[in-house]
Amino acid sequence: MPSLQEIRQLIEARGVRRIDLKVTDLFGTWHHFSIPPDHLTEDLLQNGFGFDGSSFPGFQPVHESDMLLIPDLDTAAIDPVPNAPTLSLICDVVDSITRERFSRDPRNVATRAEQYLRASGVADEARFGPELEFFIFDDVRFQQDGNTAFYFVDSREGHWNAGRDEGPNQAAKIDQQRGYAPVPPADQTADIRWYIAEQLRSVGIEVEFDHHEVASGGQGEIGIRYAPLLEMADQVQWYRYLVRNGARANGRVATFMPKPIHGASGSGMHTHQSLWRRDTALFYDSNGYAGLSHLARSYMGGLLHHAPAVLAFASPTTNSYRRFVPGFEAPIYLSYSMRNRSAAIRIPTYSTTPASKRIEFRPPDGTANPYLAFSAMLMAGLDGVERQLDPGDPLDRNLYELDENEAARLRTLPHSLDEALDALEADHEFLLRGDVFTVDLLEKWVTAKRKEAAEVHSRPTPYEYVQYFDA
Repeated sequence: MPSLQEIRQLIEARGVRRIDLKVTDLFGTWHHFSIPPDHLTEDLLQNGFGFDGSSFPGFQPVHESDMLLIPDLDTAAIDPVPNAPTLSLICDVVDSITRERFSRDPRNVATRAEQYLRASGVADEARFGPELEFFIFDDVRFQQDGNTAFYFVDSREGHWNAGRDEGPNQAAKIDQQRGYAPVPPADQTADIRWYIAEQLRSVGIEVEFDHHEVASGGQGEIGIRYAPLLEMADQVQWYRYLVRNGARANGRVATFMPKPIHGASGSGMHTHQSLWRRDTALFYDSNGYAGLSHLARSYMGGLLHHAPAVLAFASPTTNSYRRFVPGFEAPIYLSYSMRNRSAAIRIPTYSTTPASKRIEFRPPDGTANPYLAFSAMLMAGLDGVERQLDPGDPLDRNLYELDENEAARLRTLPHSLDEALDALEADHEFLLRGDVFTVDLLEKWVTAKRKEAAEVHSRPTPYEYVQYFDA
């Protein structure tokens, strides 16, 4: 960790005029408080910055609202978004009375997950590499009232605009489901993605590539290099922040909503993961299926076994489950396979080196709180290792084409957020080990998410009018 003196030198060298203290609430939203640079003192690092925890979703009730933020100097980065030169510090949350880490602080959960991993003796480090997909739209409008409900999204490259009078319409629209990596002029968001990629690099995130994704209408992905669990969760917060602000700076709007367009591929957060001991990749065995070790197979066994409960954190919205549709590269069945994007777990085969050996869990999406989602995946995998759970045989075929009898024998992903929450309530003991997750966090999460689902279920949708108005 850099010293306070080193941070002050950075402040002086970069002409910093503002310190931003960033913190994540229970459900994954970033918040910030700004202070003058001379307020970053040893006292602040030791005793914290006071804030109202009752105003953060999932934190404290109003009668216990005083809480503290403790900046983590390891996270120091110059924020490229504000006009004033700004140094950002991600913070941990501490109880103002006990001075202990707050149990529902997502960063605390991730910290404890890494501590549990090391204490287990299984590995020293869990590396995560999420693939966050998103849409960049030109225009977004939506409204929900008692007598009206609608949404409208638009993109100048959307196939639905092929016949629009654009004065003039210069074509270059992307056909339905033909958007994977075209060149400009069809790819009309390439410069915006590169703008965002440069901002990601400016805050210390290693960018490996960017490209247009499958869906027409501005779907994209910027690939970032793997990192240890807590560090990667911090990076995901930066990623979402910079994608949204990068789109806005270019006159567009970005969303990580899993399924914003009917009939098009949704946006996932396919999560690559592996375990390491020092510099040794523990998931590699040249003699194993797809180069996987026995430990990796047991890890997969745990992840598949607990997947319905894990998805309560990794696919945490009602919209998440609209993405799991056959034919759109979204998984349906709890199975694994090499190269196969229709399975819940894919084993990439691009490289045969030990360091590249990993598994890719495909159901998560970018609405997840990364600290909680990554921690839940790790705890499920470790339970598989500790119990030597067998993932069964791989299914190296297109799972969208199974006949009814074959399909009936396979476990499926939950069909709704309510089903995932049911699974979490029935299967959560693996999350409580090492006090990584706590009962109060799980109860708070389930209660809030049940309310979200009930609000969606209680409202008529526009398509119900199409189906039933004249019934």
